[in-house]
Amino acid sequence: MDHGGHGGHDMPTTPRCKMSMLWNTNIIDTCVVFEGWHIHTRTAFFWSFIAIVALGVLYEYLRVFQRKLDHHIALSLQKGKSRGRGDSRGGSGRNTPEGNRNLEEYGLLSGDRILNSSFTGTPVPAASRGLRAAVYGITVFLSFFLMLVFMTYNAYLIAAVVFGATLGHYIFGSTMNVDAILLDSSGGKGMACH
Repeated sequence: MDHGGHGGHDMPTTPRCKMSMLWNTNIIDTCVVFEGWHIHTRTAFFWSFIAIVALGVLYEYLRVFQRKLDHHIALSLQKGKSRGRGDSRGGSGRNTPEGNRNLEEYGLLSGDRILNSSFTGTPVPAASRGLRAAVYGITVFLSFFLMLVFMTYNAYLIAAVVFGATLGHYIFGSTMNVDAILLDSSGGKGMACH
């Protein structure tokens, strides 16, 4: 008994995602990252393209927002340090860990390693640290999500990611801190995953 042909009747097949590990230009039955984002029509593909461009723009906005947030927090910490300086000075005018001993003498005589806050950093309050972590987490999530869109190997979706990042960089990169760029040896992150 042959059940392979089902008596000459073709069974209707439900549309399935076309997953390709090669460069492709599929439009219909393309799935973006997960099965729920299954593109069935050219109109849906158009709106998906627009959504991915918007995600690229959002990613660039978040990168700029993250830098501005850090700048704002740094300014508030700097103001807090300048207000508290008068209270913690000893006779020599230097910060003292115990009463009137100066920092260098204390470190040399005790053998303890005393690092200036310029080497270790300034403690950030928990609320600011939480906000920085949340923005960083959202940025990392979005960067990996865009990487997964890129990994569909769909030429149109790849173009949407690149166009969104380019547009976002153009919109939100209208100013430049020349001194910070000239003094920065890290070279910046660019469109790295995070």
